[in-house]
Amino acid sequence: MMRTIIINGMIVDGTGGKPFSGNLEIQKGRIVNVGQIKEQPGDRVIDATGLIVAPGFIDTHSHSDLQILLNPYIEAKIRQGVTTEVLGQDGISMAPLPLTYISPWRKNLAGLDGDSDELDWTYKTVDGYLERMEKQGVGLNESYLVPHGNIRMEAMGLDNRQPTEAEIHKMCAITRREIESGAYGLSTGLIYMPCAYSRTQEMIDMCKVVAEYDGVFVVHQRSEADTILESMAEVIEIGRQSGVKIHFSHFKVCGKKNWHVIDQVVELLAQAQAEGIRVSFDQYPYVAGSTMLGVILPPWAHDGGTDKLLERLLDHELRQKMIDDMEQGLPGWDNFVDFAGVDQIFVTSVKTSANQDLIGKSLLEIGQIRGKDAYQATFDLLYQEENAVGMVDFYGIEEHVIRFLTCPEQNVCTDGLLGGKPHPRVFGSFPRVLGKYVREEQALSLESAVRKMTGKPAEVFGLAKRGLLKVGCYADIVIFNEATVGDRGTYVDPVQYPVGIEHVLINGYHVVDNGHYHKILAGQVLRKKQLG
Repeated sequence: MMRTIIINGMIVDGTGGKPFSGNLEIQKGRIVNVGQIKEQPGDRVIDATGLIVAPGFIDTHSHSDLQILLNPYIEAKIRQGVTTEVLGQDGISMAPLPLTYISPWRKNLAGLDGDSDELDWTYKTVDGYLERMEKQGVGLNESYLVPHGNIRMEAMGLDNRQPTEAEIHKMCAITRREIESGAYGLSTGLIYMPCAYSRTQEMIDMCKVVAEYDGVFVVHQRSEADTILESMAEVIEIGRQSGVKIHFSHFKVCGKKNWHVIDQVVELLAQAQAEGIRVSFDQYPYVAGSTMLGVILPPWAHDGGTDKLLERLLDHELRQKMIDDMEQGLPGWDNFVDFAGVDQIFVTSVKTSANQDLIGKSLLEIGQIRGKDAYQATFDLLYQEENAVGMVDFYGIEEHVIRFLTCPEQNVCTDGLLGGKPHPRVFGSFPRVLGKYVREEQALSLESAVRKMTGKPAEVFGLAKRGLLKVGCYADIVIFNEATVGDRGTYVDPVQYPVGIEHVLINGYHVVDNGHYHKILAGQVLRKKQLG
């Protein structure tokens, strides 16, 4: 690899410090000099006159887990400046995966990360999954969290029950095995099965193992709505008792009736920090979320996994019980229909061709199209698609996006589901922050926003030599036009690349050159270096 120099740019180095003019020298995939550098014959020169030079962006909540094995380039991320992703989110992902659970687990995962018959699903462990990526190559850097649900499944199956003492020990042993294979921490999704069946002590025990390795506990908490204060208290208690770093996923408060607790939510974070509990969160810069449609059903409907759910969807009496629970609510359950409404939940992806006409339609519209009550039409859709349906739901307002964006604990993410008609965050989260919230709204300074996309997440997750433009760091670099950068995707037409991202380098490879993407397997599979 020849020497690359980036000249005449305004450097924002990821530390939060003020921009400064200067040049960068890159050799063998690393930054070897920052300052005034003279050109030499044979250099590859990138002229960044009038542009910002920043570290590559780090997406701390990504759902490329399956897609990376089918199409390792993940262009939607790279074209917005993302050079590193954190996979294994929400407590349900690709590995570990015991052979006996491949079929039910594929169904459980499909609504979030997709499904494919093209894959060989017999990799078994996190080490096997990461090796699969290493052998085929990756377009950008990929790191992994070991998911709570996968661990629980290996230790005790998918049933809704509490673990025995022996099963707790087994979960802790699996956690240790996978952290030592290179996982950066543990994730859970306490609205997703089987994670939702767990009690607090189960997670404390597992997090004690994670804390031994200075890993991070990444949490889709039990509630982002009616019981968010109690939910946050549970997560903070896990941090208090285990010593683990706490990182809340896609932080928000859902539903107008809950917006009055936002001040208390922010205060809880500050109190935890003051107590010495390490707390952070990520956020996508939009007023709508995205997940699998099956979460609108009451938790008991999922007991035993997707196959049991499909059986229940055939039972008319159980369908009515689901409707009753969705309309009346259940204690401690985040009821999406309650805080978003059937008119503000939209289908984004399906598995079969039979229901392609429903993509982009609200649940209310789906009922009208199918000539049925919205609930019954939704149940039919989930049954026909074997629960492999994605959705977008509208939950908040711009004022609250800015409130959380400016919190010191915050970093930026996409939480992007890649299938079907995706949420626009898949293509535009990072440029949207730079365009809308830095340039237009002036809610953040440029250096603060870049810090929240680079140095801060690298620090939280322990991504060594990433997220900063310093000598010795890997040459993950994004060069953008501060005056034009922004997202273009909408909820109606989300598949649009952003503007203003002029150059992207990953480990020194020039993968976006003057806005043109080059398919290069430039990434590395990152494995956490263990203490000692």
